Amino acid sequence: MDALDIVVPVREQPVNEQLRYALRSWAANLAHGRVWIVGYRPSWADGVRHIPTRQAGTKYANTTVAVRAACEHPEVSDRFLLANDDFFVMHPVEEMPVLHRGPVRHVEAYYAARASGLYLRGMRETRDLLVDLGHRDPLSYELHVPLPVEKAGMLKALDVGRHLDVLHKRTLYGNLAGLGGTEMRDVKILHRAPHGYDGGVFLSTMPDSFAAGHVGQHIRRAFPKPCRYETGRR
Repeated sequence: MDALDIVVPVREQPVNEQLRYALRSWAANLAHGRVWIVGYRPSWADGVRHIPTRQAGTKYANTTVAVRAACEHPEVSDRFLLANDDFFVMHPVEEMPVLHRGPVRHVEAYYAARASGLYLRGMRETRDLLVDLGHRDPLSYELHVPLPVEKAGMLKALDVGRHLDVLHKRTLYGNLAGLGGTEMRDVKILHRAPHGYDGGVFLSTMPDSFAAGHVGQHIRRAFPKPCRYETGRR
């Protein structure tokens, strides 16, 4: 079986050091075909394919536009890995497993105890849509790890959820497609402190924890050399 392409939506910003080190980690550790940057391509990114998109909405709307554009592009592999620009693969992975975060109701309770806002509202609305469609206890696929995606199934999910302005598209797709998978805790490190990362395969950061935190230092030490997806310019 051919290795899957990686699709990564990228917002408009000129440098994006998280993307640089994510690409280094994928080049070193994640078996894949081509890398598709959808949205904004930094000037230093080389050896990648690019699908430009107009980023005129919220970050949620912009990433939905990006995922649709990738699914509709004839040269993107029919199955691909959907990633973000802050997903790091720290150890070799030959075939990306399907991973989920457990029932949406558990993830919702976690966020409801800490904050409210658009993300939580989108989670609830996506859950309610799935329940209406017969998925009584849907799983959350909103992990900060790559997700294997089939183009036709994702397009169907985007059409089903097109009325939601903060669509949890990974979750809607994963449940409609019956992905199943293995439950794991999320790997995003939110803070600067030297704890939280357990040495596992997958890792993700916030801009501040990457730039000024212990976890960012660890990632930069792990991948010090430019990879085939960089020109070397900064």
